[in-house]
Amino acid sequence: MKTIVVASQNPVKIRAVREGFEMMKIDDSFEMIGLNVSSEVSDQPATDAETYQGAINRAYNAQKVEPKADFWVGVEGGVEHKGNDMYAFAWVIVLSKERKGESRTASFQLPYKVVELIQQGVELGKADDMVFGKINSKHHLGSVGILTHGEIDRTSLYSPAVCFALIPFVNQSLY
Repeated sequence: MKTIVVASQNPVKIRAVREGFEMMKIDDSFEMIGLNVSSEVSDQPATDAETYQGAINRAYNAQKVEPKADFWVGVEGGVEHKGNDMYAFAWVIVLSKERKGESRTASFQLPYKVVELIQQGVELGKADDMVFGKINSKHHLGSVGILTHGEIDRTSLYSPAVCFALIPFVNQSLY
């Protein structure tokens, strides 16, 4: 049995990591551990580079806390301006003792009311709750789920990125 440490206790991130590992058939059974560790970046990363750094910091910080695990996974959501618009996305980093895999989710445009709140220093999940009248939406549908009317939630946005980050692990001779 493999042990996978997810560098978050957010149930959405843990579910997405579980789904990704199951889809890629990494092992028949595994233990999942959710662990709060620092991303060492802003609560709301505002660039692609900062979001990537948050994900990799989470994975390495989880490795320091649980060094005997088989995998450590950092998932960091972020936003970035492109022209007058702002887009949301996440980076996923998977570490083992031998290798590293990385992937970024698809991105989507945020509504202007949400963008205004983020520009005032409000984190995306809280901005969503304020604009859409939700409670703790980042642990459930998230922005993507709210905006797609539940067709794609945060878990289903993140789990393909987990699969993509696992490509070097299932194609070891190529990486």
